[in-house]
Amino acid sequence: MKKMMILAVMMVMTISATAMSYNAAKHEALFLSDKMAYELNLTAAQYEAVYEINLDYLMSINGHADVFGIWWDRRNADLRFVLNAWQYDKYITLAYFYRPVAWRADGWMFNVYTRYDRGLFYHAHPTVFVTYKGGNNHKAAHFYADRHVSKPAVHHNTPVVHVNKPAVHSNKPMGGNPKPAVRNDNRNWRSNGHASIGNDKGHGAPNRQIAQHTNRGGGHGGRR
Repeated sequence: MKKMMILAVMMVMTISATAMSYNAAKHEALFLSDKMAYELNLTAAQYEAVYEINLDYLMSINGHADVFGIWWDRRNADLRFVLNAWQYDKYITLAYFYRPVAWRADGWMFNVYTRYDRGLFYHAHPTVFVTYKGGNNHKAAHFYADRHVSKPAVHHNTPVVHVNKPAVHSNKPMGGNPKPAVRNDNRNWRSNGHASIGNDKGHGAPNRQIAQHTNRGGGHGGRR
């Protein structure tokens, strides 16, 4: 009984360690590429190239050593040619895109499902979904460098930059040239800046009010 259990475990590990079939790999590559197209704002040409690159990667891994091995490096190198600088910078910050596959004792784990529900798609299938069978990553390293892939011109989420310019205040009065202030020489001015009662008869009442107001002490509660 014990030998049978060990044999069963070995069979599970062997099956799990084999490479994914073409049908399994292309559906996983489609789901992953669709989410990359959504978050990275891929053009149609980029979407197709990204699908090819993801399919090549998934079909090339055979076990734990391949998850971050030469095929993962080739995937990143190809994506550098296909993506814009800002797209690639964002791509490497998103672990479910940058490290899409994890190896567990019971088989493969696809990290994109920690972010998105199965069955959710934002785009139609790329045209190469039916025709491409894989193998570009076994060609020359500059395969995608020599391939024309249209890219978005600018970041679709470019922030708006607000420039705070200081306000310009003008001392000129509205409607004409400034005139010099005219001082009334009939008034006497004390050194403390408070106006005394003037000699002009017409200004007696207002000046008495000013004097009365300014002579009130701050600390006295009653009237003087």
